[in-house]
Amino acid sequence: MKYSILGSTGVKVSRICLGTATFGVAPAAQDANRVVGTAIDLGINFVDTADVYGNMPVFDRPGAPAAADREPAEQILGRALRGRREQMVVATKSNGIVGLDVNDRGLSRRHIIRQVEASLRRLETDYIDLYYAHDPDPDTPLEQTLAAYDDLIRQGKIRYVGLSNHPAWQVAQALWIADDRRLNAPVAVQVKYNLLDRAAERELAPACQQFGLSIVPYAPLHGGLLADLRVLDRDVSGDQRFAGAGFTDAEIVVARETERLSRAWGLAPYQASLAWLLSRPAVASAIVGAETPEELQANATAADIELEPAQLDSLTALASEPAAFHHRAGDGPEQPPAASGTASTD
Repeated sequence: MKYSILGSTGVKVSRICLGTATFGVAPAAQDANRVVGTAIDLGINFVDTADVYGNMPVFDRPGAPAAADREPAEQILGRALRGRREQMVVATKSNGIVGLDVNDRGLSRRHIIRQVEASLRRLETDYIDLYYAHDPDPDTPLEQTLAAYDDLIRQGKIRYVGLSNHPAWQVAQALWIADDRRLNAPVAVQVKYNLLDRAAERELAPACQQFGLSIVPYAPLHGGLLADLRVLDRDVSGDQRFAGAGFTDAEIVVARETERLSRAWGLAPYQASLAWLLSRPAVASAIVGAETPEELQANATAADIELEPAQLDSLTALASEPAAFHHRAGDGPEQPPAASGTASTD
């Protein structure tokens, strides 16, 4: 396993991060311990969860226990980490809707502190390594959110702060607020990012490069489509795992070409897709939501693969992302014609 430094923290995290969004569904609660154990055996020391993972209806699948009968993913993870918590860098989040009360959501000081305390209990730990704002909260000033995080860092309940699903301008705003008010600043961002979904490259990735934040992508294999085309034969695949849509025809075309290129290079599609993503600027670690130990073992091999520049270019060309807005005010005044008989200076 290879490792990257997370932002400006000095903390080294594995290039593959274990995702737990579907813990309690796939893997089932009784099987999650094997997945976590496999991660540790592989050298994976980074795990990602959230206060809304595992036991919400959005994760329901045929054959799985109903949401009301499932434990939260944090609780399953906490149990699996008993006796080995110190080996892992644990990331979790809040802002999702966790109850029926009007204040059971958001990034207010009230809700953040309540959710941190609940996460600590479920994870059976006394600190959280990386705590994300799961999404922006338009009802709460970012100044209040960052101040609450800063207090929790000073109390030792969280170590570092990150922003998830925030646009580049809000990341820059958060950094400005933290600098202006002498608060602990975000060190990482989490965003959907893969060979098929490259919107992060417009503005977020350049901002992270400029300001020294790490990108931790989720859905690095686009719901399994970039891992193996046999995912199309599953009853539940892609965003259908989260009550969303399946794959588009255009996405399937790119996935087929990715598979063709990968096989020609002697690689599996998941290896080429993850290796491409891990080569992108500012990307520290990719969150892999493996449902079995075998899936995790396979995906972990990508951390040791370095594609040649020509191979990276071939994959990049498959699904281009429009560049960020750029304006150039012409090419200057029209150049006068060269005088007759005067040698050109070009």
